[in-house]
Amino acid sequence: MSKKNKHSATIDQVLTQMVLDIFEQNGNTPLNHKQVSAKLNIRDPDARGVILDILKNEAFKGVMKETAPGKFQLLELKTFVEGKVDLTNDGSAFIVTDDPAETDIFVAPRKLRNALNGDRVKVYVYAKSRGKRQEGEVIEILQRNKMEFTGVVKLSERFAFFIPDDRKMMHDIFIPIADLNGAKNGIKAVAEITDWPAGAKNPIGRIKHILGEQGENDTEMNAILAEYGFPLSFPAEVEKDAEEISSEISAEEVAKRRDFRYVLTFTIDPFDAKDFDDALSFKKLDNGNYQVGVHIADVSHYIIPDSALDKEAYERGTSVYLVDRVIPMLPERLSNGLCSLRPKEDKLCFAAVFELDENANIVEQWFGKTVIHSDRRFTYEEVQEVIETQAGDYTEEILKLNALAYKLRERKFKAGAISFETTEVKFKLDETGKPVGVYVKERKDAHKLIEDFMLLANLKVAEHVSKMGKGKHKYTFVYRVHDTPKPDALASFAQFAARFGYKINTKSDKEIAKSLNFLMEDVEGKKEQNVLTHLAIRSMAKAIYTTKSSSHYGLAFDHYTHFTSPIRRYPDVMVHRLLQHYLSGGQSANADHYEELCKHCSAMEKKAADAERSSVKYKQAEYLKDQVGNIFTGIISGVTEWGMYVEIVENKCEGMIRLRDISDDFYTLDEKNYAIIGQRKKKIYQLGDEVQIRVKNVDLTKKQIDFSLVNN
Repeated sequence: MSKKNKHSATIDQVLTQMVLDIFEQNGNTPLNHKQVSAKLNIRDPDARGVILDILKNEAFKGVMKETAPGKFQLLELKTFVEGKVDLTNDGSAFIVTDDPAETDIFVAPRKLRNALNGDRVKVYVYAKSRGKRQEGEVIEILQRNKMEFTGVVKLSERFAFFIPDDRKMMHDIFIPIADLNGAKNGIKAVAEITDWPAGAKNPIGRIKHILGEQGENDTEMNAILAEYGFPLSFPAEVEKDAEEISSEISAEEVAKRRDFRYVLTFTIDPFDAKDFDDALSFKKLDNGNYQVGVHIADVSHYIIPDSALDKEAYERGTSVYLVDRVIPMLPERLSNGLCSLRPKEDKLCFAAVFELDENANIVEQWFGKTVIHSDRRFTYEEVQEVIETQAGDYTEEILKLNALAYKLRERKFKAGAISFETTEVKFKLDETGKPVGVYVKERKDAHKLIEDFMLLANLKVAEHVSKMGKGKHKYTFVYRVHDTPKPDALASFAQFAARFGYKINTKSDKEIAKSLNFLMEDVEGKKEQNVLTHLAIRSMAKAIYTTKSSSHYGLAFDHYTHFTSPIRRYPDVMVHRLLQHYLSGGQSANADHYEELCKHCSAMEKKAADAERSSVKYKQAEYLKDQVGNIFTGIISGVTEWGMYVEIVENKCEGMIRLRDISDDFYTLDEKNYAIIGQRKKKIYQLGDEVQIRVKNVDLTKKQIDFSLVNN
């Protein structure tokens, strides 16, 4: 380097340091190049241009960030951060911090210090080299995600090991013989980590529950529940609380409520349902309008806040629906007894009652406690038959309710709601729980009738509370919110849908909804329906519970809540309590407290959905175990760098074809185009393509199905 260039480099370094010092001296306030120049007493336009170049260069190097067009700020380099461990298949991890703007921190396996997947940890962050990812090491485990695991006991003479089912649990658990709790070799159980001595490769634990023999239906279903942290039974104290609740409805209690016992009321539920938490009342008024009451089981009447029963319901957060069973949020005495709106019994409810005109416009609405006496328990199939044949019990009333529901639905879609009609496959099970067949569950008018009136109640309850108070004085409430889709995810989906000839207009939220509804209508019954619907749903944000009032994008409602299922959802219990509190003239509840409750309920909802999916995967694997070697037609439903997922058309079971098993070429992933491409012959397998597959192998323990490709 010449002396001149050395001199120039030195000036640049000095000037750069002076610029950085300006930000340090001004509390790192975002500044533009003119403001920085003024603080350095630089007025010459060319010199100001140099300052702008320095700011842009430092932003490119990662020393600064551009907070707004032309405005810059120093990137705060945190030496220590806290976050959650997201473990990868090779044992390394990414630490996901609380700040969405911060990049995840990579931690090598040897730097994890026994941190497990989902643990909250403190990480020391290394200085970042340009072009390299941010790395660090765990220095403290702040909170364990879980200490209990399901798995299999492996026994030897002097000790035992426990092999966890969780693929992200990379360590077997050492079990002293004295802590086996009667577990035999090969038995499925729940183990709890009790210690992890410094320097030890494996944690030490004890067997907490024996689940049973591997492969037995009850064992495997209970293992799924235990894996996701759902208890297998209610504590004795909770059962005792439930048993001690009186079933008598006093005259004093009835006097406090609006009496609907002499108004036509009925329930519509699945044929195998036992917990009836909603009923509809119907009455034609003298003015020609219709009174429709949405009556919901008054669970909050029976559950005292902070009681053992209440705490247990909150911890569970939701009922869990596995393939062959329901794990209720409330003990059976409440869920199937006291709270269930069974026919020919007086029941206590919380209701949203509407006066509707012929076009389903709301003339008047009322919210409050009611007492009902259901006249009839309908199944969906029975109501559907009444709608189709126009004959049967309460034909006139059901047909009118259906006509009103159609108008509510039409208005909802006109406003921009999105109709996602997924194909739901159910298993036919024998008496041992083994799947012997599959059938597609259809959603017909009877289902939609109930859904539309439940949506109306949820919407109007949310709207009612949202109007209480203004600005900072708005009343705290539990809302169900659904954010707008992320533009990049939606653009990616639109590009894929175009392959099938479907156009997604992404100009505005309303246009997106309109074109998605056209797509859902067109795709119904076609082989690509499931793939496109699931991809569309994946491009959407996830709905959550929160106290922050916001719109529900998927339903096109400005305000929305969950009011209609308190037997199976804890957020609905909170909604009932808050609504009654406000109807009685109470002050706004503590928002921070309810926000924490909302976060827990959102987390438990996700766990319940994951458990349900896991039970479906197990039954799919069990169903195909006897069909190894058989050939099926399938649709490519997912592509990854190690293989492609294929969904069998006739039974919707999904398995994987591993790339290493496709021997005619070397295939790589084209992520942008949802495809895998042969490097020599350029053969393309793309999401949505139809392929012939053979069932190659089924691993029930891992819930894995392997397919091989049958060459055309």
